[in-house]
Amino acid sequence: MNTDQARAHVAAILGRIAPEADLEEVPGDVDLRDELDLDSMDFLSLVEGLKEATGVDVPEGDYEKIETLDGLLGYVADRAA
Repeated sequence: MNTDQARAHVAAILGRIAPEADLEEVPGDVDLRDELDLDSMDFLSLVEGLKEATGVDVPEGDYEKIETLDGLLGYVADRAA
């Protein structure tokens, strides 16, 4: 999967969790939880949504790797089938 495909999946998932979120406005290097005001349940919904949509399972030990938009997109692109 390439980064554009990963972005489309992430945008769709975040659209359900935080409908007001516009990924085009989110800097790639800031914490998504802070930038989009995601609580812990929202973040877990994002992780679960990623698994459902892409097959990418994010273990808890890797959460720090997906804290930023750039990190999240790279992680999904690298691991998606």
